[in-house]
Amino acid sequence: MISRLAYFSRETLISLRRNLMMTIAGVMTVAISLFLFGGILLLSKVVDHGTEHWKHGVALDIFMKVNATDQQVADVRAALDGDPGEIRSYQFLNHDDAMKAFKQLFHNQPALLESTKPSDLPESFRVVPVTASMTDRIDQEFHDRIGVDTVVTAAKQIRGWLNATRIIRLIFISMAAVLLASSLFLIVNTIRLATFARRREIEVMKLVGASNWFVRVPFMAEGLIQGVVGAGFAFGLIYALKVLIANVISHRHDVISSFYITNTDALSIGLIVVFVGAMIGTVGSAIGLRRFLEV
Repeated sequence: MISRLAYFSRETLISLRRNLMMTIAGVMTVAISLFLFGGILLLSKVVDHGTEHWKHGVALDIFMKVNATDQQVADVRAALDGDPGEIRSYQFLNHDDAMKAFKQLFHNQPALLESTKPSDLPESFRVVPVTASMTDRIDQEFHDRIGVDTVVTAAKQIRGWLNATRIIRLIFISMAAVLLASSLFLIVNTIRLATFARRREIEVMKLVGASNWFVRVPFMAEGLIQGVVGAGFAFGLIYALKVLIANVISHRHDVISSFYITNTDALSIGLIVVFVGAMIGTVGSAIGLRRFLEV
């Protein structure tokens, strides 16, 4: 058993050295494609965490017109107080409260802050319904009320993010799929070159009774190594991307600050990437051997 393992290891290393440039190309293509694949999974996790946070937070905001009268504000407050069956709680934000939020959002634009006064910003009601299903009903009830400028629900807030994320996800998955196909093609060609260079040796081994699997193992190990090494590089890049995203979010003081990503997320995605890399290497080597060995 030990002698077989030594033989398989030696033959695999020999084959990798003989096709060094093709091996490097295959590894790098696998790494880039799996980084794109894992990166979009990581970004999807960030968006999922952020939207989940919003779903369990403020459900909608009722923004009054800037010139709304005290009576119009009082009418909206009375309507909210008179509907306990749909509204769990609400918070009134006056002009000063709106200014505080405005300063947090635009803290890096001093010129805009200097030119904006609290009276320029609308008052609002931050409303939490009893259940999420009541959000649309409350929206319909208040968006046409006198003095109300607009009603912004959580769905409206995140719809743009989700649409943009969906488009980016499709683009990156398409690019990753093309690169994964390219890496599979490179691994197939690498294995075919290796088997073609050693075809006479393989014929002799078959003549003396070597089984197909005995001949196949070193070449499959070669493809597996290419896939796993490429996936390992991708794993490192994905974790670096996780650190970068976490640092960017930690310095934000707007709605982006509700997004987050954990080490567990990065680790689970990294393990998926390694598994996919191993599968690409194994499948690629199996395809590459079909021409020379009967399955």
